[in-house]
Amino acid sequence: MVIAMIEAGESKVKEGLYYTKDHEWAQIMEDGTVLVGISDYAQKELGDLAYVELPEVGKEVSKGDVLCEVESVKAVSEVYAPVSGEVIEVNEELEDAPEKINEDPYDAWIAKIKPKNLEEELEDLMTAEKYAEYLESL
Repeated sequence: MVIAMIEAGESKVKEGLYYTKDHEWAQIMEDGTVLVGISDYAQKELGDLAYVELPEVGKEVSKGDVLCEVESVKAVSEVYAPVSGEVIEVNEELEDAPEKINEDPYDAWIAKIKPKNLEEELEDLMTAEKYAEYLESL
């Protein structure tokens, strides 16, 4: 299966995902859970990632809450929850290899959330096309 990417300036935007203005992406899985990561634009802005502080499994988050932090050679940046719910899994590979986000930000998810109000909250997120337009406006 070929995953289409949209070029937005220097960044790639993966189709089929939802995006926030803070540059997180959300992928709706078949079981209704949501994978969360940061976009190509975000990882480029941050530079080489040195550390990912993963959220705790079981943590309840509201949309817009700080989910975790990522640390690069340039800065520490907060990653916000694109949806409300419970963190049910984290990508432990990132503890030893945060650079995976730089290598492929759309494959290196950070957390999996069991959402509470997915239908409602999706309305506030951008499609890949809208996010690409948003990036072009920055």
